[in-house]
Amino acid sequence: MNISNISLGRVFTACAILAAGAFFASANINSVEPAAELAIGAKAPLADVKMTNVDGSDLSLIDAAGENGLLVVFSCNTCPFVVGNGEKSDGWEGRYNQTAAKAKSYGFGMVLINSNEAKRDNHDSMEAMQSHAKEQGYSMPYLMDSQHELADAFGAMKTPHVYLLNKDMELIYRGSLDDNVSDADAVESFYALDAMAAASAGKPCKVSETKAIGCSIKRVL
Repeated sequence: MNISNISLGRVFTACAILAAGAFFASANINSVEPAAELAIGAKAPLADVKMTNVDGSDLSLIDAAGENGLLVVFSCNTCPFVVGNGEKSDGWEGRYNQTAAKAKSYGFGMVLINSNEAKRDNHDSMEAMQSHAKEQGYSMPYLMDSQHELADAFGAMKTPHVYLLNKDMELIYRGSLDDNVSDADAVESFYALDAMAAASAGKPCKVSETKAIGCSIKRVL
């Protein structure tokens, strides 16, 4: 057996191991992961950070809150779970204005947040957000979350992803708006509205967590 060949083989093996280590280290450095999803009872992070609204004003979550709290909905302009999918699904967006009106009656504000930073050059640019808000007649603020900072802090993953904060800006419900994205007339459980009704009456939410269903928030590395 040639000793020099054995030594050379060991060198190649060592180099391969070092290269693999460098690759995985680089992958870890470049990966972007949101924080763990905000826990029920936790204070809303970044609640005083200003974000740009489609009307040109700058608002924070605190600015948008009502006397009893705030409904935060991470949304966008194109996801079929938001805008619908023809005859197959209504989407949740068509219920936004009605939800905002009912939220106001319970003493809650409502705000939409667009965190799709990877699509700022087209479908989720500020201009696209302004156009979409006008087309849909949004009655609530629609804010741009630059670099998805708020989404990362909340651990939000979907569009739409719903978070209900009480008057102390503590999380009391998270998940989906209701139980039927496809058919607004077939909804049986109005999760967010039921939570607001309970909170406005000084009662705990019967359901504080549901699964958020939607498209992934388009983050950048």
